[in-house]
Amino acid sequence: MTLDVHLFPCRADNYGFLIRDAATGVVAAVDTPDAARILEELEGLGWGRLDLILNTHWHPDHTEGNARLKADWACEIVGPEEVRKVAPLDRGIADGDVVMVGETRFEVTETPGHTLGHVVFHAPGDDLAFTGDTLFAMGCGRLFEGTPEQMFGSLQRLKAWPDQTVIWCAHEYTASNARFTLSLDDRPETAAHAQAIFAARERGEPTVPTTLGVEKRFNPFLTATDADQFAARRAAKDSFQG
Repeated sequence: MTLDVHLFPCRADNYGFLIRDAATGVVAAVDTPDAARILEELEGLGWGRLDLILNTHWHPDHTEGNARLKADWACEIVGPEEVRKVAPLDRGIADGDVVMVGETRFEVTETPGHTLGHVVFHAPGDDLAFTGDTLFAMGCGRLFEGTPEQMFGSLQRLKAWPDQTVIWCAHEYTASNARFTLSLDDRPETAAHAQAIFAARERGEPTVPTTLGVEKRFNPFLTATDADQFAARRAAKDSFQG
């Protein structure tokens, strides 16, 4: 299988994603942080269609473009039921459901923590996943609705995927996440990884995607050994000033 993934920055620190199933030409947007930018990117790519929207959770910086894109393209909007409280949604999904983008099979995994209904979209046949605000490069989402125990459990589910899984996360937070990681982890390899991140950002390059194998080595929220350690690290990150 082949899935084309187009990443582009929008808003203050979001990433938007347009994806296309190469076998069928079916196109989807993963979250809709900015409808105008999505339409601009779609036109520039020349893909000529938008068939689906895949929402990871309800926050406006992930759903704000749903209505306009639906009006322009009559696309189907798929996401967790919580999206309905702020934006149009055609099909609610839950843990274990499958969403097809052409011939590309996405498995839905519920990851409560950032919000209670957050989901991620995992395409095991393509070794990639869109993790929204659950798992970031060197970080994880804030706990706006869920508990540390819920988020720790969610991350453990993702951690079970193969190391080669490519992780497309929704924000460019990696440099600040790396600075926090360095406050906890003094391994030389962690310092080298952080320096590569800082250099990429100085060049204006994205640090997304990452891989699950890299995150298992360096991400302090994936290396946490239990929910209590995770909770302590999440609280420390929330107040970190570095």
